Amino acid sequence: MAAAAVSPGLVQTAPALAGDASAALPARAAFAKMPYVYLDSGSTHPMPLGARTALEEYLRYKTRDGLWTGYSMDAKEKAVLAGFGALVGAAPDELTFIQSTTMGENLVLQALGFPEGGGRIVTDALHFFGAFYTYGELAKAGMDVVTLPMTAEGRIDMAAMAAAVNDKTRLVSISHVSTTNGFEHDLKAVCDLAHAHGAYVYADIVHGAGSTPLDLRAAGVDFAASSSYKWLMGDFGLGFLYVRKEVQEKLTRPWWGYHQVGGRFVTHVFPFDPPGQGVADYGYAPGTDGKFAMGTTSWTGVVQLEYGLGFIQQLGVPNIQAHRQPMADAIQTELRRRGYQPMTPLGSRTPLVAFALKDARAKLGDLLTRNDIRMTVSANRFRVSLSVFNDMNDVDKLLAVLPKAPPA
Repeated sequence: MAAAAVSPGLVQTAPALAGDASAALPARAAFAKMPYVYLDSGSTHPMPLGARTALEEYLRYKTRDGLWTGYSMDAKEKAVLAGFGALVGAAPDELTFIQSTTMGENLVLQALGFPEGGGRIVTDALHFFGAFYTYGELAKAGMDVVTLPMTAEGRIDMAAMAAAVNDKTRLVSISHVSTTNGFEHDLKAVCDLAHAHGAYVYADIVHGAGSTPLDLRAAGVDFAASSSYKWLMGDFGLGFLYVRKEVQEKLTRPWWGYHQVGGRFVTHVFPFDPPGQGVADYGYAPGTDGKFAMGTTSWTGVVQLEYGLGFIQQLGVPNIQAHRQPMADAIQTELRRRGYQPMTPLGSRTPLVAFALKDARAKLGDLLTRNDIRMTVSANRFRVSLSVFNDMNDVDKLLAVLPKAPPA
């Protein structure tokens, strides 16, 4: 599977893990000692200590420290793109840097020419809730937007999706792993359905990349985007856009940035320039860059990700998934036994476990803070995020603190 490949440019920056990578889990020593039980990596993941060291080295380069010879940021950018591609099953020329997942989704919508031409978009209630605004505005602009509901088990029903996708459908837009409850779409099934009707598929992969086995090309996904501050262990301001090679030339360039230029760039306006028609002659960079790249990216983000991606690759995503599964199962089993209302389907293999509770923030927020537990508590639900440094001791503490029955 393509996602199992290792990017050679990243291996040297990752920590040396003795023996079987799975034996290194939980990877507590790779992170700072935290003053609380941290079960909120799905909101923002702690930075590994090795990434902090890499950033300190970068700052020596950036301050032009006389004792630091520097290094090639161009090589680091290429290594990060290749490393992310190996993680998610994408070729480097199918990827470009972006600022955020939301930016990537909006660039795709613009490249497809929405809302001009109308047509149907099929999405669902377990897509990122920030996209509710996006598709609400597209509906106001005249597009036929169908939002599939969540089932009582916390899933999106494929039969309902099959009924909604028709020959007027232009896009199916989903989250690979839902930020709400960790539900994981069968991406290949979604893509097969959409493609049979001539529609494209966009997947928000911010909760899948780095946490859950993923192969975009094998699944047939047309577009995907991810920020890096969650399971990639990066930071805000740097993410990735994936555009499947076969659809790149069918798209309208959504904006113009000089990083789209490639092959040649010859000016005709400065001293000693060759003559030419107009101010410059230029070509386009190949692949996704040629349609979507803009300008400079976050070098601190690149440096941090170069380490973080290598760390994830050495641990192995299947090992990460296997490590957390007993913890997720224990939370599901015990809180269901206590009568909490589950939102995450049984058997889920993703890092998120969620429960519904009316007035959850008011009932649990202070209790968890007083007991040094950090996790997502929303108005009417709470969500546990499990990562590589968590273990059953963390789960035991959480279960000891949560009320023995849902608070009234």
